Amino acid sequence: MSTLTGTPPRTNPRLSRAVANPRPLRLLRHSSALAQRSLIKTWRTPEALIDVTLQPMLFLVIFVYVFGGAVAGSTHDYLQFLLPGILAQTIATGCIAIGVNLNADIAKGIFDRFRSLPVPRSAPLLGAVLGDVVRYVIVTVSTLGIGYLMGFRIESDPLRAVAGCLLAVLFALCLSWLPVYVSMKVRTPGAVQGLMFALIMPLSFGSNVFVAAGTLPGWMQAVVTVNPLTHLVTAMRGLFLGTPVGAHVWWTLLWCAGFVAVFMPLALRAYRRKV
Repeated sequence: MSTLTGTPPRTNPRLSRAVANPRPLRLLRHSSALAQRSLIKTWRTPEALIDVTLQPMLFLVIFVYVFGGAVAGSTHDYLQFLLPGILAQTIATGCIAIGVNLNADIAKGIFDRFRSLPVPRSAPLLGAVLGDVVRYVIVTVSTLGIGYLMGFRIESDPLRAVAGCLLAVLFALCLSWLPVYVSMKVRTPGAVQGLMFALIMPLSFGSNVFVAAGTLPGWMQAVVTVNPLTHLVTAMRGLFLGTPVGAHVWWTLLWCAGFVAVFMPLALRAYRRKV
């Protein structure tokens, strides 16, 4: 009858409240289900993993065998120095894919279908972020595996090495909220990729990934010391090679908390306005 008279159909107030104010367990359950969707998509398109498998191999081979002798005097010594940095750089650039994929899904109308489902509004974004954990684990394993084939060796204990890997994955998870937010604000997947590369690449090269911070000009050292990638790379070098870690682990965790505290609310708000 409401269709004939032109009045909008009644909605279930309990359902509306559940979607607007989801319970934590309900939100986690739906986010996990949507994360499985991301994993299935990754499984069916393995070529999407090229950036987290082929890229670290190319960077390691090129920089170690072309620049290693000139920078460190020994390719093996430079490999020991470089690999944690390449892992940090690759895991940071690997976050760009989630923004590109989300923007493409919105353009295809996939998120309009999510709106018709009785799921929390934030579940699609949380599910996409959680689903990318596999990508970050793959880049960590592939980078270490390639490094071992080239002669890299972990010089600390296994517990510290695992802690370094987990720290890298956590950093990528938290940083991924930045491309998620960008994907909600720009119009095309190409714009997401271009803008994120413009943000990530200066962080990568303006850090201690490729050379020690002490060899850089004084004005640039001031930038490098506050770079979040610098803290992550120094922490991983200490955890992998047994060198002093200092406060870099805590600085990295602080940056992770900052990424989530700033970009997660912005991304969720932009998502609600966009879809």
